[in-house]
Amino acid sequence: MMMGSFPPTADKWAMRFHYPNFQNDMWRIYGRVFFDDADYFRAGNEKRFDPERIRAFMFERGIASCPTVVQAIRETGNASDKNLTVVTTIDLDTILPQVPNVTSLFTTGGKATEVLLNLLHEPPAKSKQPKTNQSIDYPYEYHNAANNKAGKVNDLTLYRLPSTSRAYPLALDKKVAAYKDFFKKIGKL
Repeated sequence: MMMGSFPPTADKWAMRFHYPNFQNDMWRIYGRVFFDDADYFRAGNEKRFDPERIRAFMFERGIASCPTVVQAIRETGNASDKNLTVVTTIDLDTILPQVPNVTSLFTTGGKATEVLLNLLHEPPAKSKQPKTNQSIDYPYEYHNAANNKAGKVNDLTLYRLPSTSRAYPLALDKKVAAYKDFFKKIGKL
């Protein structure tokens, strides 16, 4: 399951789906990784991606997508996670039972990784947190007694991949290589 932080302000949306900003390279990276075509998910010559094509692809490949942050304040009005104040995080107790075959979570940057690690019963020390292109065991312990899973542990692996934001200082080819290596490692490519 792909997990980012929080979408940009609505004026930056080019579609109603995850990673809606046309300037973000997520769907170009997916296009290059799986189809060797950065414009594979683009809606013709428009400055937007085709959310239905993306949904169909992700369903076919068994890749879920979910933000780590449900409610946030963008202190500066831009899409930078640096100035993002998290108000409400994702409720994994509710989400994970909806995707019972998920064995790996992968984040698309530091803020999403930080948020997920803080959901663990015992978050790892900063020195033990994964750096970009690294993974760690993610033993998520359910909290909510309502789903009859309180105290049970879902043994997942958490991978931290590079941010797909153009503000992240890594060339597109290197981001594509990192995502390609990851998808090969988990058997999706």
